[in-house]
Amino acid sequence: MDRLYKKLESYGDSDYYGFHMPGHKRNLDITGAKLPYKIDITEIDGFDNLHHAEEILEEAQTRAASLYHAGETHYVINGSTGGILSAVMGCTQRGGKILMARNCHKSVYHAVFLNELHPVYLYPEFYEEMELNGEIYPQDVEKLLEAHPDVQAVVITSPTYDGVLSDIKQISEIVHKKKIPLIVDEAHGAHFGFHSYFPENANLKGADVVVHSLHKTLPALTQTALIHINGEFVNRRKIRQYLHMFQTSSPSYVLMASMDECIRLIQERGNEIFEEYTKLLEMTRKCLKELQNMKLVESEEYDKSKIVISVKGTRLEKEDGKFERFTGKKLYDILLREYHLQMEMAAGSYIIAMTSPADTKEGMERLIKALFEIDARLHVFTQEETIAKGALQPPKQEQIYTSYEMEQLREEAEQKRIKRLSWKDAVEMISMEYAYLYPPGIPLIVPGERISEKAIQILRDYEKMGFGIEGINVDKQIEVWINE
Repeated sequence: MDRLYKKLESYGDSDYYGFHMPGHKRNLDITGAKLPYKIDITEIDGFDNLHHAEEILEEAQTRAASLYHAGETHYVINGSTGGILSAVMGCTQRGGKILMARNCHKSVYHAVFLNELHPVYLYPEFYEEMELNGEIYPQDVEKLLEAHPDVQAVVITSPTYDGVLSDIKQISEIVHKKKIPLIVDEAHGAHFGFHSYFPENANLKGADVVVHSLHKTLPALTQTALIHINGEFVNRRKIRQYLHMFQTSSPSYVLMASMDECIRLIQERGNEIFEEYTKLLEMTRKCLKELQNMKLVESEEYDKSKIVISVKGTRLEKEDGKFERFTGKKLYDILLREYHLQMEMAAGSYIIAMTSPADTKEGMERLIKALFEIDARLHVFTQEETIAKGALQPPKQEQIYTSYEMEQLREEAEQKRIKRLSWKDAVEMISMEYAYLYPPGIPLIVPGERISEKAIQILRDYEKMGFGIEGINVDKQIEVWINE
């Protein structure tokens, strides 16, 4: 059985001369850069075609499907974004209705726009104490499906960026009663199912379409992802068709070899690697639970690979003896500047350290040491001095138009109907732009929504803490629609 990487390596060492793309011609001297030119080819004889896989790539995808217990699995070489776009477009009809978690990644919103869909939002539980978005409750899914019987598909994110899990099994049973598909963005759960320390993946819990980002939590190159298709409630042909549309016609063999090697590693040594990883992870979590001022955040249903450290209610003593509010951004900056530890993300009151089986004991010990040293410099606020919330909680806002309808208005309307206003002047106006922090890429404001005062307050709070707001074209301003 051929492995893609080994075959590419063998071809790179052969005397075959290529009068074909790519233009570097596997010439390692042309740039002098240490890039993997030797294994970077195009669809030549013997190496199959991702968009019509029949040989080595079909075998590779079949191995991935077997590992993840999926009906069928496809490589996605432009990240989970390509898989999400294909899943949503393939499971809905143009102009239809979709039930989606409001804390979905922006790629879901982009698919809603492209297919001119009407979204119905599921709002996750919000954990006030931890300032985290929580789970999607099955009863909320059931209630909204009863209220909207014309919904064509359901999309939720589990685990969330912060590691919070929803009950996929129960939600899938509810969704299937309506004979429609459940799409699960499990991009951050590619490591699920390989050790009892972690939950099973969504393929085993009844989800119809599951998207995994291999590169997020497993040893695979950036942009590598998988889309799994299961059951009888999805139009498989249509999803495959959109995969062809949203992915390049010249997929990277370097990326695909990376995926095949990742799958091979887990198949051959997964038990050993995950046993070592989970022991290291549990040691780290046990140590971090002893922090005095900061806190290791854990919810009831949680992906333990995510190390979330909360600084809520803490302050830092400055050189002049005065105290300043301590935020997730300040912790992030100190870890980076003073300890050379690069975190995945900072939010208003916490940071996320992403871990994977590739982490080392040395790396974990450096993180532990740094956090305890910083913790010793902190003080806890009195109750009266509690800091304002800085949570990435998507505010509930009135939807006046869909994002697609908003774009149509932009194209058809006179320019005077469109204005760019400061944030404070935009309250109660209808947004024409997205506003979000990236990461995690969850929109706080979506085009077509009436902008709430709460949404603006969240943006202003994040801006004061040093975060950059994306989606808007002009800093501290937002484009709005003027109803007359």
